[in-house]
Amino acid sequence: MRKFIALLSLVMLISVGLSNYTYAQDYVAEDTTAIAETIAGDSTTVAEEIAEKVAEVATEAPTSFHQILKEKFIEGGPGFMGIVLLALIFGLAISIERIIYLSMASINTKKLLKNVEEALNSGGIDNAKEVVRNTKGPVASIFGEGLNRYDDGLGEVEKAIIAYGSVVTGRLESGVSWISLFIALAPMLGFMGTVIGMIKAFDDIAAAGDISPTVVADGIKVALLTTVFGLIVAIILQIFYNYIISKIENLVNDMEDSSIAFIDVLNQFSKK
Repeated sequence: MRKFIALLSLVMLISVGLSNYTYAQDYVAEDTTAIAETIAGDSTTVAEEIAEKVAEVATEAPTSFHQILKEKFIEGGPGFMGIVLLALIFGLAISIERIIYLSMASINTKKLLKNVEEALNSGGIDNAKEVVRNTKGPVASIFGEGLNRYDDGLGEVEKAIIAYGSVVTGRLESGVSWISLFIALAPMLGFMGTVIGMIKAFDDIAAAGDISPTVVADGIKVALLTTVFGLIVAIILQIFYNYIISKIENLVNDMEDSSIAFIDVLNQFSKK
């Protein structure tokens, strides 16, 4: 979780840095023009020449990634590209929420088992219940359900653990299907934009009565840009989706292993 937050912070810092770099270029150009006018006084010709030179330098300066992205987004059509952007925003929101939830659900199960075993040996079932109540996470909740059924026998304990384990697994997987929906939806929207762009290109050809590159360039550019942005969104969300799925699998495997060990601990306790 800390590495993930650090990565997000790094990306934000880079984006802010690029924006500041572009802003600084504009500020220097404006400030230089003002200084030139002040020095030249009434000689507006000198000030204009200096301003032109500064403008040329600013034009030749490299454009920031943020500006390029914004320009291409507008060229692709803000209305249609906005839908693709919404898919990215909603997908990232769900992904971040799941990552935070799964990170908070991860605990040291070996330490929990050891604490439960010590509590059973020192104070019995009531002490063990107190330990799991004071511990957060799905594994502790499963142990609590098992301890609540201890008086009914180990068979009922095992059934309660299996039943509640299915409930906990469902909670861990909550919202993941929406991420997969946005992964499938983003490239589909991009391909739809491709079709719309090609239709526009053919409409322009029909209106102009000419098939020159200038006539069809605008429609083809829209077609390609929507496809590219749709694929980029799908790739980003796919990375988050795979990470979340692997996190859920690790938690489920941990729950199963710890549940088996927990039943063994209760079995040993019941024989005493």
